[in-house]
Amino acid sequence: MSVTLYGYWRSLAAYRVRVALNLKGVEYQELAVDLAAGQQFDASFDKLNPQHVVPLLVHDELEIGQSMAILEYINEQWPSPNLLPEHAFDKAKVRALALVTIADTHPLIVPRVRKFLGDQWGLSEDQQSMWAQHWFTVGNIAIENMLIKEARSKTFAFGEDLTIADIALASHAIGATLFKVDMALTPTFAKIVANCMAIPAFAKAHPLKQLGAPQII
Repeated sequence: MSVTLYGYWRSLAAYRVRVALNLKGVEYQELAVDLAAGQQFDASFDKLNPQHVVPLLVHDELEIGQSMAILEYINEQWPSPNLLPEHAFDKAKVRALALVTIADTHPLIVPRVRKFLGDQWGLSEDQQSMWAQHWFTVGNIAIENMLIKEARSKTFAFGEDLTIADIALASHAIGATLFKVDMALTPTFAKIVANCMAIPAFAKAHPLKQLGAPQII
């Protein structure tokens, strides 16, 4: 069995996949695709993923893109520990919380969007950072309020068992922190993330611990 993850040190989506593989105890090789250098547009990667984004998981000869789809695949392919609840309603709730960042917040702050803002409308790097800070803050508030409304959070978002939602929330918090958003303003969210980061599978997947990451942001 061969498992290869195409990722990039700063990719929050690749981080999510790393965490899931680590939690499942899956041995894998990660190949870096330098998004800043434009390697995602190289002919060799274009053949693998014509969307030109990471992560991309290759399991033997099976190629899977998009982090949420990859997380679901990993959870079914390697069922222990299970990262989704048993009942359909609870599964839907976990996915809904995860998608607040995966589908709503994260797509607004990725490098290609920030580059477009700079190229098309001349936004400076500081202005692009303000854009990212705004959307991370909006996401933080939504996540905090959802956690409070659901009233299920204990150690993790949905009680004592880790789920895909916790992986997504951890990725969101890392991005928010990189853009200097104050996590202390959302204490329920921050507590869950702290509990996740105490787990080696989360900690060793951190973007700043990956090959190519700078020592100081």
